Amino acid sequence: MKDLPTFKERPRDQVMALVHRVLMLDSHSDHSYLHELVAHGDGHYRVLFDPAYFVLQPEQAEPSRSQWSSLKKKFKRHDPSVFVFKEHGMITAAGKQYSYMDFGFFAQ
Repeated sequence: MKDLPTFKERPRDQVMALVHRVLMLDSHSDHSYLHELVAHGDGHYRVLFDPAYFVLQPEQAEPSRSQWSSLKKKFKRHDPSVFVFKEHGMITAAGKQYSYMDFGFFAQ
């Protein structure tokens, strides 16, 4: 596994605003699928969000690789200094299933 880049922490309200915008499906609505933002000591973040963000076809049990890739690209369009980890998926928190994705901001 490659070494991870060094991350720079940002004010929580700025990160929340970014994640809130990214996890909106309709730019004309204020509804975001964001559930929780977790900051880690090394400067990276984990976002937990409602799996309903992904529109699944009836035969789909989980988001496709393409859907995850599109979300990663959306993060980068909103802020080019974002590094999105390859690992993503589902996690249980407070007895409910959430999708998660880890990311950080390059220190440069």
